[in-house]
Amino acid sequence: MQFQIGDKVVYPNQGVGIVEQISTRNLTGQAEMFYLLKLGCNSLRVMVPMSNVMSVGLRRVAKNQEVGTVLDYLNKGLIKTPHDWKSRFKVNSEKMRMGTLKDVAEVFKTLLVLSQAKPLSFREKRMLDRSWLLLVDEIAVARGLAKQAVESQLTKALAKSNLKVLLPS
Repeated sequence: MQFQIGDKVVYPNQGVGIVEQISTRNLTGQAEMFYLLKLGCNSLRVMVPMSNVMSVGLRRVAKNQEVGTVLDYLNKGLIKTPHDWKSRFKVNSEKMRMGTLKDVAEVFKTLLVLSQAKPLSFREKRMLDRSWLLLVDEIAVARGLAKQAVESQLTKALAKSNLKVLLPS
């Protein structure tokens, strides 16, 4: 996948960023092309070798149609999750590490449903909070909305499926 300077991209589990620069560096004794990304959530700058784009899951921001699918899923989609917390954590971690916006929504909804049945472990609580922030961040960029407006849309979609959202503190 090729990106241009100014493209908005998603670095999985980190959030939305902008390709600021494309450059050649000689870090391993061989010249290699890199994308320099500035991540929006924390202004962190990350260099991604072009040869690693697929392995790290770097992708374009979701299109409006995909956002609609995600809101629909949060509204009425069914969840499937392993009962064993180790298996569930492994599956969810992989979805967060390489996933699409829908994968992140699946992690969020799964953990939200589980949290309303019993307390989450510290790691799963952090993953629930992280998935919420990633959903809000990407949808806000995809739709050109303020994060508060996106939080409201997500909360409404979840309310239709009788799920309550307690925003991360």
